[in-house]
Formats: sequence, C-alpha cells, structure tokens
Amino acid sequence: MRILGIDPGLQTTGFGVVDVDGHKLSYVASGTIRTTQLALGDLPGRLKVLFDGIGEVAARYEPDVATVEIVFVNVNPQSTLLLGQARGACITALVARDLPVAEYTALQMKKAVVGHGRAAKSQVQEMVRRLLQLPGLPGTDAADALGMAITHAHAGAAMARLGEVATLQRRQHAMYKGGRSY
Repeated sequence: MRILGIDPGLQTTGFGVVDVDGHKLSYVASGTIRTTQLALGDLPGRLKVLFDGIGEVAARYEPDVATVEIVFVNVNPQSTLLLGQARGACITALVARDLPVAEYTALQMKKAVVGHGRAAKSQVQEMVRRLLQLPGLPGTDAADALGMAITHAHAGAAMARLGEVATLQRRQHAMYKGGRSY
C-alpha cells in the first residue's frame, strides 16, 4: 500500500510518500509545496497553487490512500481560518482524485512516531529518519508529512478492523449541531 501524508500550511505544505508492506516501511518521496512567491493577500492564488501541487503529487506517485493533519485552534482565529482553507484545498485535491482521506492530529502523529505527543519538531525529524532509514534529516514540513503517512501505516489497519465490528463516528463537538455529516 502506498500512503501520501500531507502537512498543510498556507505558505509551506509538506508531503511525504511511504510504501507499506506488512510492517516494513519504505521511503518513496517527500518535499514541500510553497506559495511564498505570491503576494500575502492573494489567498485564492495560494489555494490554487496548493490544489494544483497536491494534485500533481498524487498523479505522480499514485498513492492508495492519503492522510492529512487535522487543524488545531490557534490563539489567533484568523490564522486558524487561513490554515483551514489551505487544508481544505489539499483535501479537495485528494478527493478530486478519488483518494480516501484519513485524518490525524499532530498529537496523534507525534505519539505514533516519537512515543509522546509533546515531541519537538527535531525529534519527529530524527525518528522519521530512523524509521525510514534516510541518509539525512528531512525538512520539518516534509518530516511531519512523512510522520502522518507512518501514523496511518500503523493505525490505519487497526481503525479499519474496528470499523468492521463497530460503527465509528466523529465526535459531535467537531460538527455543527445536527446539520453536518461526513
């Protein structure tokens, strides 16, 4: 199975592609999609760059499934809204290519990769390097994206088995009351 991990960001979005064969993980590719060449106020242009970039990555590496980091609420609500729009552009690009999309928080990813949810970015980079046997450290955004793919490689099969025996539902607090379904 080939997994595409995405670490969304409005200026820099990381991606990482990992092959999984049983318990064996193999590095395929990683990198970043940058929108910094566009003006800060050009939100539609930046979202288009992200949409096109994620679409190109998905077309090039042909993953079986994708995983995207869930946005957390920042102190600044405007930053949270902008990050949410970047994340939306990434998810839309993935589902436009008929890819199933799994979602994990940064805390879940850090716990799965490093062993504790408060790990520093440098710790995530080092563990991703070790788990995938890379010759050097990946960049922070690419490491987070690879970490998302690794998280799904470890947790995805267990969640699928749980889904077969019990109905999995999203928590109500993440949805509009009575009006939003996934």
